[in-house]
Amino acid sequence: MKKAIFPGSFDPITNGHVDIVQRAIPLFDEIVIAIGINSDKKYMFSLEERKRFIEKTFENERSVSVQTYKGLTVDFCKSIDASFILRGLRNPADFEFEKAIAHTNRSLSEIETVFLLTSTETSFISSSVVRDVIQNQGTYEHLVPRSVVQP
Repeated sequence: MKKAIFPGSFDPITNGHVDIVQRAIPLFDEIVIAIGINSDKKYMFSLEERKRFIEKTFENERSVSVQTYKGLTVDFCKSIDASFILRGLRNPADFEFEKAIAHTNRSLSEIETVFLLTSTETSFISSSVVRDVIQNQGTYEHLVPRSVVQP
């Protein structure tokens, strides 16, 4: 069975994240969207809200689930018997950053990182941009799944 995790803070989940997961569904038997818990980070949305947004977004996808974790991503992968880490790439800067993490993870384990390029329609979206738009009372509904807009 091919199990992948898609790690991130998802503060909040965006249409870019949704695009990556939907396109990865045919590639894996199971995808666990893994919300990393970092006590040093200040989040806009609570862990419970972020988890609910994701669960509601993928409620009709039986192969997609949501879990939270602390610590190293590769250790979480091992704990749930996942062999792959799924990551989305928007631009060359993302690639350079993600490549370093993938090499580090590979040096720590046998877990492979699989990269998918974002679609052109969502390549400009990031959670930090969405948070900035929300904080400044801008229109953000086209950047996130309905579950974030209508929790």
